Amino acid sequence: MTVAHVPEVLVVCTGNTCRSPMAAAILRRALDERGLGNVRVTSGGTGAWDGAPASEGSLLVAMENGLDLSEHRARLVTSEMARSSDLILTMSEQQRERLHELGGGARVHLLGEYAGRAGADREVADPFGLELEAYRTTYRQLDALLDAVAARIHAERIGERR
Repeated sequence: MTVAHVPEVLVVCTGNTCRSPMAAAILRRALDERGLGNVRVTSGGTGAWDGAPASEGSLLVAMENGLDLSEHRARLVTSEMARSSDLILTMSEQQRERLHELGGGARVHLLGEYAGRAGADREVADPFGLELEAYRTTYRQLDALLDAVAARIHAERIGERR
């Protein structure tokens, strides 16, 4: 019996307490809605403090949008995580460079670029320490970008089946 490979997407920010936990939850939901619940979505941070919970702003904004980050715990991205992921999406150019250093190779992309954006829309600003409205703005940006990512993954998965 052959075990099918479960595709893995790694979403990366700096501390793994704001952007990437929200992004992972949003992407999981978007993939589930497209019938791709078999894609594993994880998150990590290039400067994460292992075990830290999601930030209060992220928890609240996720909750406002029907997502639960209460069980989230931050993870520092390792070379093993980078090598084992099929797709790595970063919030900033600096994080993309770090994931290349960790062995992510051609699997590493800026989230905005992968979603088809150019210019300033390629990066997602960090709301850490800002007012709740900044978290809401980040959530809306992530939601739009990850809807495009989920659509792209869905189209690619359908193409693989043909």
